[in-house]
Amino acid sequence: MSINASPSTRAYARQQGVDLDALASNTGRQTLAREDVDWHLSGEHAAPTSDHSRYWNVDHSAYGAVSEEPLGRMAQVAAKNLAAANAMIPQVTHHDRADMRAVEAFRAGLKAEAAERGTRLTALAFHVKALAQCLHEFPRFNASLSADGETLHLKHFVHIGIAVDTPNGLMVPVVRDADRKGLWQIAAEISDLAARAQARKIRAEEMGGASMSISSLGGIGGTAFTPIVNPPEVAILGLTRMETVPAWENGDWTPVPMVPLDLSYDHRVLNGADAARFLTRYAALIGDPRKLVLANVAARAT
Repeated sequence: MSINASPSTRAYARQQGVDLDALASNTGRQTLAREDVDWHLSGEHAAPTSDHSRYWNVDHSAYGAVSEEPLGRMAQVAAKNLAAANAMIPQVTHHDRADMRAVEAFRAGLKAEAAERGTRLTALAFHVKALAQCLHEFPRFNASLSADGETLHLKHFVHIGIAVDTPNGLMVPVVRDADRKGLWQIAAEISDLAARAQARKIRAEEMGGASMSISSLGGIGGTAFTPIVNPPEVAILGLTRMETVPAWENGDWTPVPMVPLDLSYDHRVLNGADAARFLTRYAALIGDPRKLVLANVAARAT
């Protein structure tokens, strides 16, 4: 059985002489915390309650009318994974924003071509391209930490996960080799993957293996949020709705469309300075999409 336990939990277990493999086998739990070690040392026979389920087992009907809605299998799996990630990863979120004037002007200039191609060139395609370039320039973001926390696996590919909200739960299909694809191809793939995710037609091989994921709420709303890192990735980028803000330029205030950026990262691998540099570069690429086109040419040449 593969065990999920933080380095501090493993150290505590060693100090107390507790075998985590045996504890996992006895309890049937894959995710262990310090409370599980304490439960074992106490000699109690009741199931460990490190998940605090004893507080949630409430008869809600005693307070009023209720109804029940069973969670689907996909939603249950996602809930367990997110709970484990939130419990084990020391996560920090860095916030910034990017000037979207050039991207919006570029998209407007390509409306006729988009109609001819039958492809909607969304802002998300530019975000995927900018993220792919940043993962090249900041390789520690394009990595995964081993389960024991002792080895960093640096990836020599750039695959971008796209979180898709479906009636059956969150799905994250992946745009493979995004660094080697142009904006039109990325836009077409995003549209295709999202549509098939909604229809539950995504194949297993089209999920997983992402370098990093994007969770975009731009079509819904909000000004900021804290996306949860999706292990084994070490960071995730959140996007919310573009907003117009005043910027002081050339001695006067100018209305500027800005997109909020929310970068959550695993503090075991990355620190605040890494995140600040990453988003500063990201914002610079979004602010001048010509750099994204040039980056694609360079990627094809290598």
